[in-house]
Amino acid sequence: MSTDFSNGTSFNWFSVVISIHDMASRDSFLTVDLKVRGLWLALGWLLVLLVVYLSLAPAPIEFEIEQGDKFSHVIAYLVLMSWFANLYETPRQRLIRATAFVAMGIALEVVQGLVAYRSFEIADMGAGAAGVVLGWILAPPRMPNYLAFAERVWRLYS
Repeated sequence: MSTDFSNGTSFNWFSVVISIHDMASRDSFLTVDLKVRGLWLALGWLLVLLVVYLSLAPAPIEFEIEQGDKFSHVIAYLVLMSWFANLYETPRQRLIRATAFVAMGIALEVVQGLVAYRSFEIADMGAGAAGVVLGWILAPPRMPNYLAFAERVWRLYS
C-alpha cells in the first residue's frame, strides 16, 4: 500500500511498518549505527541551549493549566534525556547524562533564584528530575530509537 504525491513521489506505508518492526527487535537497539550522529548531537546540544535560555528568559512560556510550569519542566527534561538516550545506549553513558541533566535543572533553578525576574522552586527541580527519569524509561529498548528510525525513513525516501 502506497500513497502517491502530486510531485511524482510515493510513500510506501508497508516499508515504514517493516522498519518499525525491525527497530523493535532487541538486537537493533544494541547495534544502532547512526549515519549522521554529528547532526543528532548538534541538535541535542541546541535543545540543551534552548532549555537553558527558556529557563532564564525574563518572560517564561506559560501553560494555561494548573502547575503548567511543572509540566513544562517534565517535558523539557524528558525530551533532553530521551534525545541523548537515543544517542548513548549503555547504562553508564545514560547515567552520566541523567546526572548531568538533573544537575543542570538544579543549577538553573538556583540561578533563577538569583535573578530578580524569576523565582526559585524546589518543585521545579523535582519536575525536571521526573522528566529525566521518564526520558530514560521511554528510551530504547522499551521504545524504538527514533533517531535511527528517522534515518531509515530518510534513506527510504531520499
